Amino acid sequence: MNFKKFLIAITIFAILPLTGNAQSGKMTDKQIMEYVIKENSKGTPQSAIVKNLIEKGVDISQIRRVRKNYEKELKKQQEKNGLNELDNKGDERSRKNNGDKRQEKTGKSTSMKRNEKQRPKRADYSWDYDDEVNQILEINEYDEDYFDNDEEYEEWLRWKEKTEKNPKIKVFGRDIFNKEKLTFEPDMNIATPSDYRLGPGDAVYVDVWGASQKNYTGTVSPDGNIDIEGFGPVQVSGMTVAQANNHLRSTLGSRYAGSNVRLTVGQTKTISINVMGAVKTPGTYTLSAFATVFHALYMAGGTDEIGSLRNISVFRNGKQITTVDVYDYILNGNLKGNVRLASGDVIIVNPYECLVNITGKVKRPMFYEMKKNESLGTLIGYAGGFTGDAYQKNVRLVRKNGNQYSVFSIDEFERNGFQLSDGDSVFVDSTLQRYSNMVEIKGAVFRPGMYQVDGNIATIRQLIENAGGFTEDAIRTRGILHRRKADRSLEVVALDLEGIHNHTAPDISLRNEDVLFIPSNKELKENQKLTITGEVLYPGDYEYAENTTVEDLILQAGGPTEATSLVKVDVSRRINNAKGSTAPETIAQTFSFELKEGFVVNGQPGFTLQPYDEVFVRRSPGYMEQEHVTITGEVTFTGKYVLTKRNYRLSDLIKAAGGLNKSAYAAGARLERLFTEDDKAKRESMLKAITGNDTIDNSLLDVIKTRPVGINLDKAIANPGNEQWDIVLQAGDKIVVPEISNTISINGEVMLPNTVAYKEGAKLSYYINQAGGYTDKAKKSKVFIVNMNGTISRSNSSKSIQPGSEIVVPVKAEKRKLSFTEIISMGSLMGTLGAIIATLVK
Repeated sequence: MNFKKFLIAITIFAILPLTGNAQSGKMTDKQIMEYVIKENSKGTPQSAIVKNLIEKGVDISQIRRVRKNYEKELKKQQEKNGLNELDNKGDERSRKNNGDKRQEKTGKSTSMKRNEKQRPKRADYSWDYDDEVNQILEINEYDEDYFDNDEEYEEWLRWKEKTEKNPKIKVFGRDIFNKEKLTFEPDMNIATPSDYRLGPGDAVYVDVWGASQKNYTGTVSPDGNIDIEGFGPVQVSGMTVAQANNHLRSTLGSRYAGSNVRLTVGQTKTISINVMGAVKTPGTYTLSAFATVFHALYMAGGTDEIGSLRNISVFRNGKQITTVDVYDYILNGNLKGNVRLASGDVIIVNPYECLVNITGKVKRPMFYEMKKNESLGTLIGYAGGFTGDAYQKNVRLVRKNGNQYSVFSIDEFERNGFQLSDGDSVFVDSTLQRYSNMVEIKGAVFRPGMYQVDGNIATIRQLIENAGGFTEDAIRTRGILHRRKADRSLEVVALDLEGIHNHTAPDISLRNEDVLFIPSNKELKENQKLTITGEVLYPGDYEYAENTTVEDLILQAGGPTEATSLVKVDVSRRINNAKGSTAPETIAQTFSFELKEGFVVNGQPGFTLQPYDEVFVRRSPGYMEQEHVTITGEVTFTGKYVLTKRNYRLSDLIKAAGGLNKSAYAAGARLERLFTEDDKAKRESMLKAITGNDTIDNSLLDVIKTRPVGINLDKAIANPGNEQWDIVLQAGDKIVVPEISNTISINGEVMLPNTVAYKEGAKLSYYINQAGGYTDKAKKSKVFIVNMNGTISRSNSSKSIQPGSEIVVPVKAEKRKLSFTEIISMGSLMGTLGAIIATLVK
């Protein structure tokens, strides 16, 4: 807030009454302004100030009232200060726009204009607040300040829904008066027009120079006079600047003989203009004396949904002085009709006469307002003309004619004379995807593509010559020409290309849209490939080349890996007998070779590969990569260990890790094994069998990385090599040896799940009692024990409960009660069975 606004705010304090709800503890209007000034001086953001006021209990209506008083007083002070500055600063002769500023208002539907409260509108504060204020105070829900009752609120909701479902049509030029950067605000600092007439409110400067030096400043009074110091009032109202200068020279000439006298205009007066008719915000506007029709329309928000841009009338003293056509300005830059306004002028925006829609292949498809004497050709010109792919010979127009539609096909000679009607729809079609003078050549020529059929290219030979001739791999014995018949169906014409080229066969004339195809040996061999798999760096498919050997293909695939077997490389070859009449018993041929330093040493001499051969480079059975297992917990040396033999067991790992620590609990050790793709497939098959559903969501299975394996490490150590206890480890296994645990956990259907100390020899009932006993839903016969080592056992005896175990009490399955219908059906069934039994007894 600058110093000037601070002084204005202090002035407002003097006129603000100590009203509001002081008796109820709410802030008064004056307190609100004091709070705003205080927070502004601290640098508090304006959005935060408004938000804090709302949190302090200040309602929206009070904020609006204070804001209204503020803006009203601000306007008065600005007007007053403006006059004082004019009087005190005689050398300040520049002008500024002293008219109203446009206020953005929420548009209203025609049916809603009767009651301002029927549509909530956005809070529009102008006292230094940024956009965040509007967002904070925006009204989107029910508020009694806007609606008199629920019916009005529901009516607004219906209007809102209808508006959202039926968006406004886009009419060319209608948004010109809603452009932020196009306000049509007059340029104030220009030479005063010679026909400008002085009136009350104009600031004037009278300069005397020559024999005498004098300067006078003043403002034309409501009576039309200017007061010349030491001379008195001089009437100038209604005079042009030139007339006023002549009048002053004749009036002051006797006093300032031998001097020059000149009157100039500083800050101009304001004028009142009425904008009526089909505009968004009709009303009376105070504008600068230099304002034009376009600026007045901008102030009124532009035309509404039915407003005309082609027929805007301007009246002065009851007579029409001009008619404005906005299209003439938009399309031609012509400002004819955009006259400078005078106080009391009335601008009337009439409803449009003719609104026409044009779509299709024009440069600017949308709705256009047309005059009654304008033609279809004019509409196409307004739309920017045809696009490059438009079909210009015929334009289709649909017209509502009474109760039915009529269609008109208008050719290029009728367009400029065809008159349009309101509601017409014009469509410009696109050019057909056809050619009138084209042939195409494909295949084995140097420059394939489309060519023009004319005097230079009329035959097959000429087309091949213009396409650069045959390539080296072209098959000249036969070519194919695709030609369209009269019904647009295709036919094939076989050609002797070699004969046509050598003039031994007749040349053939070309027709429009002929397509010539020349085959090539390369295309026939493009799909020929060789495949290599196994122990090479880059296995895959490779392009076939003549005289390729097994060694060549292996080297092309990056060479053998370290795991390659040098004693076995296999080649499989397909059976291909083009003249065979029966299916052979042998369906493939195989060849085996030995390698030495990447070259064939044993096998068929001079062996070369043929198209589609498959080469298998085997993995050596004597090659093994290191595989690892991990052990953590209570062992001497934790970490990763290598499997040194195929039947590497638990006891071997414990021995390699230096044995167990004194605090190790071997009976509670567990093993975590990687969840492989085979495990995933087995689990998926099991779930399908259980659920009876063929489709299983695998997302949960993808999350599983390991699975538990139940082990007995204490027994494995005591019985090394035993198949029952000392299991064989796999790559990726992780063994966890925990510390000694002396607790038992009880979970599930017990009164209070608990963890208690282990008691040797204690029965199941002892631990259940430690958890408060069973609940009513407990399934006592199915209690099971989850041991630390991952094994699960039934609670058959106290020996099954080991330190660190978890007792789980499952819940009973809910029993479904029989419905009344099922009871009746069961009774009928029992009666029938009784009758059958009685019959059998007899």
